[in-house]
Amino acid sequence: MDDPAAGDLLRLLFGEVALAEYLLVLAVAVAASIIGGLAGYGPGLLLPLVLVPTIGAEATVPVIGASAFLTNASRFWVFREHLDARAFLIVAVAAVPGCVLGAWGYSLLTGPRAGLLIGLFLIVMVPVRRWARRAELRLSERGMAMAGAGYGVLVGSTAGSGILLLSILMAAGLAGPAVIATDCAITLVTSVVKTGVFQAAGSMSPANWAMALMIGAATTPGAFIARWLVRRFSATVHIQILEAAILVGGGVLVAKGLLA
Repeated sequence: MDDPAAGDLLRLLFGEVALAEYLLVLAVAVAASIIGGLAGYGPGLLLPLVLVPTIGAEATVPVIGASAFLTNASRFWVFREHLDARAFLIVAVAAVPGCVLGAWGYSLLTGPRAGLLIGLFLIVMVPVRRWARRAELRLSERGMAMAGAGYGVLVGSTAGSGILLLSILMAAGLAGPAVIATDCAITLVTSVVKTGVFQAAGSMSPANWAMALMIGAATTPGAFIARWLVRRFSATVHIQILEAAILVGGGVLVAKGLLA
């Protein structure tokens, strides 16, 4: 005999998402966390491609923001000895006010506008990352703070802005594991801030929390796999595949937003 109370609890926690959809999201989360450990970014760019059609554009950024804490906590633990404390403090402190503003603004978006924003950002970030790498930019402490403030607005209002943070840290002279460790530490701070704003705005339902926690748990093993691979495997092919997926998926989201 079915238990009505258990059924109500399942609907509260999992909404209308089917088991197959959950499994797809979790599989992408694991793959994205491995790529993120190799390339310095990944989950925030790949997850929207499966989350937007699964839970909707409005819930995607809040869910990724909440899951980012667990995702980056495991990655930070793996690479913690490489943290650049100076860069972390400068960028994190500068990013917090903008993160609050960006998350509050995103909470006001609905439906197609949210999907359009995510799609455009995904597409734009691919050439931005390549340009910053070619330009070999070098930022002073003041430049890091200014860039951090702009990053804060973007990380609060979009998914996938880790590419920009990666570029900021590399432009400040960080390289290799130091970039990954410092990136994770900053993201831990901004994920707490934006999740607090989304919770206050009513964007984090029990179903969204359940999805975020499951994604965070699924990405944890990826950090350890990435640590094993980082000395044995080139990330070049993974980055190319990731960028292709970003461009295709972002284009789909933009098309849906324009046609809605």
